[in-house]
Order: sequence, then C-alpha cells, then structure tokens
Amino acid sequence: MKRILVFGSTCVDIIIRLPHLPSTGEDIEPSYQHFSIGGCACNVAHIGHSLGVPLTFVTPVGTGMFGDYVWHHLTALGLSGPVRVPDRDNGCCYCYVEDSGERTFLAVHGAEYTFDPAWFDQMDTSSFDYAYISGFEVEEPTGPALIDFMSSLRAETVYAPNARSASIDRRIHEAVYRLHPILHINESEAYILSGLSWSACTPEEAASALYQRTGNTVIVTRGAKGTLWAGPDGSLHRMYGRPAKVADTIGAGDSHAGSVLAGLSMEWPLEDCMKLATLLSSATVSIEGGQLPADTIRRLFTEMGRKTQAEG
Repeated sequence: MKRILVFGSTCVDIIIRLPHLPSTGEDIEPSYQHFSIGGCACNVAHIGHSLGVPLTFVTPVGTGMFGDYVWHHLTALGLSGPVRVPDRDNGCCYCYVEDSGERTFLAVHGAEYTFDPAWFDQMDTSSFDYAYISGFEVEEPTGPALIDFMSSLRAETVYAPNARSASIDRRIHEAVYRLHPILHINESEAYILSGLSWSACTPEEAASALYQRTGNTVIVTRGAKGTLWAGPDGSLHRMYGRPAKVADTIGAGDSHAGSVLAGLSMEWPLEDCMKLATLLSSATVSIEGGQLPADTIRRLFTEMGRKTQAEG
C-alpha cells in the first residue's frame, strides 16, 4: 500500500446542541454539551488508521486542560506522531449544532495550528506517497514554512481548504496550487475558490476551472447530492449520495477526505474511493460528533467490499 502523511490539528470539540443560533441578547438553554476529540487532520487520520493503511499523523499538541485531553485520547486511539509543544496552550472548537443538524464553529486556535520542520528531522519523509494538509494550517504565520516543507516532499499533496477558503489570502492558495495538489472541497468552496458565481455556472464548471489551476484531481462534495470530481485528466464524473438521518454534520467532509486517502493508499480507482467516501461520510452525519467508532469504520468497509465483489 501507499504511505500517507497527515499533518495538522487535533483539538477538543465542545459540542453544544441548541434549537437555533441565538440572536444578540437572546437567552437559549442548550439541550446538552459534551467534549469530543476533533480537528480536521485528526478526523482524516482516524479513518486511515482504523482501516490499517500505512499512515503517519504528525499533530502538535499544546499544554493546558485541552492539551492533556487531546494527548490522552490520541494515546488511547493509538495514533502515532503527536508532538508535544510545551510553551503554548492547545485550543478548542465550540461546535454549535442546531436542530436541523447544521453546525457552526467558533475555533480558538492554539499550539495545534503551528508548524516546525524540525519535527520531521528524524523521519524518512521520502517514504510518503500522499501528504494531507488543510486550510487551517496554511493560513497561520507558520503556513509558508509548511508549504515550503510540502514542496520538498516527493509525496502528492492532498489539500482541503475547508471552511476557511474565503478567508485565506489568495497568494497562499496559489502557493499550494503550485504543488499540483489533489483538491478536496465542498460545493460552496468550489465557487469561492474558482471565483465563479452560483447563478452563472454549474459546480461542474467550478471544478473544471479549479482543475485548470491545479492540473490534478478536484473533488467536490455536495452533501445529499453526492460527489463530483474532475479526474487527473480533467474528465468529469459524478456519484449520487446516500440517504442519511442527520444528527449533525461535524466531520462529514473530513471523513470523506480520509476515505479518499485510504482508497488511494490501497491503489483503488477513484470511483471506488468515492464509494467508500460516500459510505463513511454518510455514516458520520448520522452520529453526534466527527468520528465514527473504529469498529464501525471497519464493518462498513468490509460490507462495501462484499458489495463491490458482488457487483464485479
């Protein structure tokens, strides 16, 4: 199998369930709140780790209550590669989940969004075939150093700008595009990054426009509408979504990206990668929080394999 490097954040998700987002001065009583392990990179790494693909997860972990929580849970999950940052607190993410299942994030950034190339000094970075980064890391002050490091790898970059697409300096995006990354985005991000308008073009046109900039696969998730992608040659493909009863949408895109990475590690065709991604992201929205239990991931993977063999 191909080897994967996932670099990025692990934080504490503080999930707060409420009927709707409050307006200024409004007093709302949430139905519950609880802590959960989260962070885009951690959610992505969790998929591949659960499926046993050769994956290294390098994540900076800070100090304080949230840092201790993260360190404990990463150890329990058996994820290798966390780096302790002794002089800065770890952050957290307040996840407000409305009754509709839609989520709104308020992220307090800490040590988990920093980067130091010295963390890789004892690592054979030439062994990686794919390397994942997200927009949350590249927009930080250490982002340019991270992009320079990614350019030194022989690995193919997988870039997920995520919800920060509109806020990241265009020059940062362009620097990542020069790495010819596989781009993993949702439909809203496709329009933002392509500069095209919802009313004037289709998501397929937005994907094609981004392909012209990266020269590599562009994957656009569309929720219940499924996924479309421009392949390595620019050809367009589509896959329907799976019906799901939505508990919340936390981590759905991360599960999709992690599944694609796992499929690429196993040298699957892109269509099969998308089948796995559709299955696991659909299952993720049906639970509270951003991470499916590892045994659920493995069970669904096994069931999909049986169906795929039957189809063949």
